[in-house]
Amino acid sequence: MVSYYEHNKRERGEEICARIQTGESCALVTDAGMPGISDPGEDIVRLCAEKGIPVTAVPGPCAAMTALTLSGLFTGRFAFEGFLSTNKGERRERLAELKSDTRTLIFYEAPHKLKSTLADLYEAFGERKISLCRELTKLNEEINRTVLSEAVRLYNEREPRGEYVLVVEGASAEQVRESAFWSEMTMEEHVAHYVACGKTKMDAIKACAKDRGLAKNEVYKVINT
Repeated sequence: MVSYYEHNKRERGEEICARIQTGESCALVTDAGMPGISDPGEDIVRLCAEKGIPVTAVPGPCAAMTALTLSGLFTGRFAFEGFLSTNKGERRERLAELKSDTRTLIFYEAPHKLKSTLADLYEAFGERKISLCRELTKLNEEINRTVLSEAVRLYNEREPRGEYVLVVEGASAEQVRESAFWSEMTMEEHVAHYVACGKTKMDAIKACAKDRGLAKNEVYKVINT
């Protein structure tokens, strides 16, 4: 057995690949989760690919997929985000980018950062459903299906324990509209924006109606009154 982890992956990865190239075979295993998913295994797979070393996978446990199936949220389309950046500015910037994503969002989080992450999620997304999943498939498995404001309150009152998977509801059509570039524009300004971009007035009205989820004639009436 050879250890391979975040702080030795650069030199150890080269060593492992060199041994494989001399004819040895290697199996990557981990004591938790799925190798290669939010895990240094991602790097050795990439290194092997660069060196032309074939790699295959045997499906194993994956906390993200387990949590998604137990969340009670929409599973048809989802985005796995893994761990958010520890840099506060980068984390908030990423959440701002995700604010309009209509897919179910999956995050990993450590117990000592859970409170600040929940606060940032609530600040960025507003009120949404969330499932907080911990100790999955183990004796003390816990699935807490709630909303972000309640999750913030709950973990301000009790200390988080264990590693968490956070499954967050995607943005609704109304939330997407509210966060869109035109959300602060009047309907006239919205149409004028598209005209300035080169559209005909009628095409601009159609685009405005589509953005706002309205019938074309509703926008036409406002613009021409």
